[in-house]
Amino acid sequence: MFATEFLDIPPLDAAAGTVALPGSKSISNRVLLLAALCEGTTVVHDLLDSDDTRVMLDALRALGCGVAIEGSTVRVSGFGARGPAPQAKLFLGNAGTAMRPLAAALAVLGGDYELGGVPRMHERPIGDLVDALRPLGCDIAYLGQEGYPPLRIGLPALKLDAPIRVRGDVSSQFLTALLLALPLVSRQDVVIEVAGELISRPYVEITLNLLARFGVAVRRDGWKRFTIPAGSRYASPAELHVEADASSASYFVAAGALASDSGVRILGVGRDSIQGDIRFLDAAQAMGAQVSSGPNWVEVRRGAWPLRAIDLDCNHIPDAAMTLAVMALYADGPSTLRNIASWRVKETDRLAAMAAELRKLGAEVEEGADFLRVTPPAAWQAARIRTYDDHRMAMCFSLAAFNPAGAHVRIDDPKCVAKTFPDYFETLFSVAQLPVPRIPVICVDGPTASGKGTLASCTAQRLGYHYLDSGALYRITALAAVRAGLPLDEAHEHRIAALAEKLPVRFEGASILLDGEDVTDAIRAEAVGMDASRISALPAVRTALVALQQGFRRLPGLVADGRDMGTVIFPDAQLKVFLTASAAKRAERRHKQLISKGLAPTIDTLRADLEARDARDANRAVAPLKPAQDALLLDNSEQSVEDSVAQVLAWWEARQPFAAS
Repeated sequence: MFATEFLDIPPLDAAAGTVALPGSKSISNRVLLLAALCEGTTVVHDLLDSDDTRVMLDALRALGCGVAIEGSTVRVSGFGARGPAPQAKLFLGNAGTAMRPLAAALAVLGGDYELGGVPRMHERPIGDLVDALRPLGCDIAYLGQEGYPPLRIGLPALKLDAPIRVRGDVSSQFLTALLLALPLVSRQDVVIEVAGELISRPYVEITLNLLARFGVAVRRDGWKRFTIPAGSRYASPAELHVEADASSASYFVAAGALASDSGVRILGVGRDSIQGDIRFLDAAQAMGAQVSSGPNWVEVRRGAWPLRAIDLDCNHIPDAAMTLAVMALYADGPSTLRNIASWRVKETDRLAAMAAELRKLGAEVEEGADFLRVTPPAAWQAARIRTYDDHRMAMCFSLAAFNPAGAHVRIDDPKCVAKTFPDYFETLFSVAQLPVPRIPVICVDGPTASGKGTLASCTAQRLGYHYLDSGALYRITALAAVRAGLPLDEAHEHRIAALAEKLPVRFEGASILLDGEDVTDAIRAEAVGMDASRISALPAVRTALVALQQGFRRLPGLVADGRDMGTVIFPDAQLKVFLTASAAKRAERRHKQLISKGLAPTIDTLRADLEARDARDANRAVAPLKPAQDALLLDNSEQSVEDSVAQVLAWWEARQPFAAS
């Protein structure tokens, strides 16, 4: 997951390949609560791992459930007939799929509970659910603003004789919460009546489907009246598999429709999904996408181009409809999305947010009380997209990077996708395609002990870019060759080169991994350094390592450090920095490092060694150490690491097309 302040996405040309999606948020949190309400243990496979499911799991633990997690499989031991812990204070983040159902279940069961979340959760309405529960005898009080969390829940004096009325035109989660909670107290038939038009009906269908899986068959009279039969009781299905998230699938359906001639295949969800957002496929087809599907997969490729404009009632796909708003940027005329008033009470006011950010890209947008009309840009503009701590804003607007004008897109706060899809951007980059020379690269070259590795790794971390320590590759190659039993001589040059070409190396922060093993300390051994010097003289090995280094150039970008990054390996890099410091300062820094390791050479000796090495590096026949002609010189003799990083980031920012907004 990208935890950076922002994430820059270069212009993307195409998309192709296969993606496996995380589990559905809507199904995951419903299943977790249902498992908690049962006797015995329910094994849930393919559970979504996200902020929303984590707060639900934490809440269930606090309420007395047993929770055991093994990868994407979770075993939930429910509290069943014994009931939840009588007292708990629950933090539910910004998870409406946890707040609303838990509030209803705890209100009918009774106890001493406080339910709260992040500030935005305390702006999301819950008054209609509370108004439905109070006439039943539930004891619920607002701890802040009337009609909004946080809530205090006490002991009820239940009266279930009359039908329970709940509004359906604000959020379907209120009805879902009642449907999940009331089987716990259905000593007689319990009737729920919906006032107003029920929005987001497909999410209620998910609820009804899952209730049936847990032994409760709700009778439905249209979308106005729901009856929970007397004597209903939850029974665990023992095991249950969570479908991949159909809302998350919409981004890759869109990527296929926008930019794929060969197809993007999505695994884990198909046409027979119980999730209403699978009907996003129909909307994508209406815009011109070519769609094929099977029981557990969907494949999408570009059909009509530009896409066809649509005028669509989106009540049935409220979350996925956000993706349509960005697809509308690529249409042949204005598109109108209707019946989306529920957007205003989601993680943010999505109607206002979507309108504001679409305009930044050059679109004309008309925002109504419950509709959005989008006219494609006459001229695309580079844009810094504000995400409002809303996962769907970040994921939707990443699709703007496929724009035909080559306009750059910056996504603020990319980590907000953790709510439902922590690895979203990594998954997008796995299928996104663009010419390698357009992948951004920052090179940091310089002499020994100048601090280029620290500067480069810190810069990469700040930008969310990959990191390459080129000097370490020679040491890693030497270590791997010795472990493979290869003598380090000319006779074995080509075998060492073949090994070097395919080294399974990863740089993760300050750690260097070889085939998953942390070799950070092992390659710093004096013997490994001497071996690295021997193999660096073998031309075939140097050639192989050039190819390996160039292979680190992957989305979203790369920061590479070494002695010839800007001159030999990445001569087309967008920013080249030549970092240096006086020999005296470098000797002082190296002396401190060695002292910390129990070694004590004199500073004068170190300085002499560094000066001699500088001379050798500058005069070697192959890739001599020298600044690239277009490199920016940075002398960090009197700078802290933070100062140097700030300077490089300032140079980088000056080359970006985004307004300072």
